[in-house]
Amino acid sequence: MAQLEDSELVKTREDVLAEIVRLHGVPKSIISDRDPKFTSKFWMSLQKAMGTNLKFSTAFHPQTDGQSERTIQILEDLLQACVMDFGGSWSKQKSYADPKRRDVTFQPGDHVFLRVSPMKGIRRFGKKGKLSSRFIGPFEILEKVGQVAYRLALPPSLSAVHNVFHVSMLRKYVSDPMHVLSYEALELQPDLSYDEQPVQILDRKEKVLRTKTISLVKVLSRNSKVEEATWELESDMKTQHLELFR
Repeated sequence: MAQLEDSELVKTREDVLAEIVRLHGVPKSIISDRDPKFTSKFWMSLQKAMGTNLKFSTAFHPQTDGQSERTIQILEDLLQACVMDFGGSWSKQKSYADPKRRDVTFQPGDHVFLRVSPMKGIRRFGKKGKLSSRFIGPFEILEKVGQVAYRLALPPSLSAVHNVFHVSMLRKYVSDPMHVLSYEALELQPDLSYDEQPVQILDRKEKVLRTKTISLVKVLSRNSKVEEATWELESDMKTQHLELFR
């Protein structure tokens, strides 16, 4: 029998998808994460025209997060090893951890702050004040979704953000909270991250390493306090924000 060409043996991904649609028809629903490719107007319009219902996953749901699944698998292996080592004393280890656990619950009508985080783009040598938790709000809780998630009443300016959040991203509303930002002044991404813009150089110093000396600058960023300024590479800051040195 004559040998087939490689191109005849290997089907492309498009060919496989076309074969699936030919045999089974267009899918009634598709579950995916919130990647910009899947939330784009073109993709959503195409699926709507095909009659496919798009369902997007939310944060903290490892069923649709491959990285989380891998991490959970490693933890399971470690826990199995611990159970084998501890044997019958495993319930004693649980008793040590239980008193430190705290169940956080809210009721519809309660007001909470929503945690946001700055994007991580610059290597940092100093303290991580710029990466500390910050909150926006307060927002009213509309309903409880499942066991650990809540739906919030978000303003129109946050329409691009999914309104269901894990309880770990919420903080109870108090009259004088710290690190609360005005969401009107932020350009929030759908994943609740925002670009932290440096606004001023406060100080300079040189850090002596084993083989070289590097220049650092202390940078104050927008939405941060003076004590939260961080030390950055001067070369990187000049490349990205030359206007701060003029």
